[in-house]
Amino acid sequence: MTDDGGDRQLLILYATETGTAQETADRIARECRRAYFQCRVCSVGTYSPEDLISETFVLFVVATTGSGAEPRAMTPLWNLLLRSDLPRDLFEDLDFCVFGLGDSAYERFCWPAKKLSRRLLALGAREVCPRGEGDDQHRLGLDGALEPWIEQLLETLLLLYPEARVVEKNRTLGKPPPHTLEPFEANRSYFDVAVRCNRRITAEGWFQDVRHFELVADRDIMYDPGDVAVIHPTAMDAEVDSFMVMMGWANVADFQDQTLPDGVPRIATLRILFTYHLDFNAVPRRSFFQILRHFTTDDTERERLDEFLSTEGADELYEYCQLVKRTIREILSEFRSTRIPRDYIFDVFPPLRPRQFSIASSVKRHPREIHLCVAIVKYRTKLKIPRRGVCSSYLAGLRPGDKLRITVEKGLIKLPDDPHTPVICVGPGTGVAPMRAVIEDRADAESNATTLYFGCRSTFKDHHYGTEWETYAKNKQIKYRVAFSRDGPEGAKRIYVQDLMLEDKDTVWNLLNHQRGTLIISGSSNKMPAAVRGAVANIAEDCGKMPKDDALKFVNEMEREGRLIEECWS
Repeated sequence: MTDDGGDRQLLILYATETGTAQETADRIARECRRAYFQCRVCSVGTYSPEDLISETFVLFVVATTGSGAEPRAMTPLWNLLLRSDLPRDLFEDLDFCVFGLGDSAYERFCWPAKKLSRRLLALGAREVCPRGEGDDQHRLGLDGALEPWIEQLLETLLLLYPEARVVEKNRTLGKPPPHTLEPFEANRSYFDVAVRCNRRITAEGWFQDVRHFELVADRDIMYDPGDVAVIHPTAMDAEVDSFMVMMGWANVADFQDQTLPDGVPRIATLRILFTYHLDFNAVPRRSFFQILRHFTTDDTERERLDEFLSTEGADELYEYCQLVKRTIREILSEFRSTRIPRDYIFDVFPPLRPRQFSIASSVKRHPREIHLCVAIVKYRTKLKIPRRGVCSSYLAGLRPGDKLRITVEKGLIKLPDDPHTPVICVGPGTGVAPMRAVIEDRADAESNATTLYFGCRSTFKDHHYGTEWETYAKNKQIKYRVAFSRDGPEGAKRIYVQDLMLEDKDTVWNLLNHQRGTLIISGSSNKMPAAVRGAVANIAEDCGKMPKDDALKFVNEMEREGRLIEECWS
């Protein structure tokens, strides 16, 4: 915490995978501005971990990914903090607090936030506000814990720093100052790629549209199996035009008189901002309705917002917004008296966030290329217009020759140094994307010690890269096992990847225990990762003759040793 002209400077570091932690960090910063604290909001991915030693106050906002892992961007900081040679008083001058985001339906609820808090305390830092833990299962969602935690945080800050200006008692009812901080991160690691291939790989008429993309760079690029491509989507021109008209900005959409925060191009119009930087198609959180109320003049509409924001109205708000995935644009079309001042657009509209996609290729086999396997998100709710994923829809519309800017980030997968060490890949659905990179990399190293367990619904509908796997297996480069969960007779038990592993229990036990192999799990973080871990524990009980507790310890020990890796997403 530093002093600059009487205002308190607060550093907020967020670690996010899907953008929710960044939204939460921005929300905390907005509330702190009510108390005249100036906030610098920064991703841990762009913050130099070595600079932490010189900070005096840091607020961490940490998401949970997969079954309890930290977001990828946090890994360098976490690895630094875990060094065994760090002195116990390293952070004796550091005050900190942590707000974690998680889902109590998972066993390791807010696990990265808890670990970060414990580690900083062990290195001498002082936790000045009790850790907050936002729970998706709460009837108010994350806000159920976030709102009281922010109040507690502000009270703590004003006690610690009494020089700060006195805040009015009705602070929570006041309109915050407009956002004038950097909302976007300039990242010079981005580079241009051209689309060479955008091909549907699921059957025509199948309910899910999955695409194979091939992107070609004009220079050499480097990445490892398991790394991810980061893509910034753009809004469609027709949607931006329609939105400008609805907001009453059509006549000024191309004027360059907007007061812009740092980090946005100096020459930026409203049209540019809502095409490349701000997301009017996002499904907003409760905090959006709180700030919307300041700019709504119709009494009936204000009463409706008050009902949404009351504790009793939580279910009504959920049904109106989150349940049906109603977008900001659709909400503003219903609250017609709302007039958003242009100085406040960075408070009302969230950033158009980049999305991460596992790379489905090996750079050794495909120099200067990045391949992706992407499910195009499109589904229906009770609303008339189908819901679409912002980035996947953007990708679906790309044609050969189109160009886009991307960057590459490190993933969680680390392969054994010896290509002949066994690796078991479990990747149902589009979870097979990083497995394709792993298999190509190991096949080119003349390895035949890779086993792939793939799962999908149908042999002929969604068997992603099936011909490739069968060719590898025929050439004895991999062992291939596939579960088609819907191809069996009606009423028959459905077979999933974990069932195949149990069928192969002796082989799996030999590979993981006797040969010290690595297990990689990739895909949706619903029931599948836990089911696969459970299958391994059952195999340890059966083949290893272990008591149940020891079998669970075996699985956990594999994870600690880096021989069990989860690359999963929600």
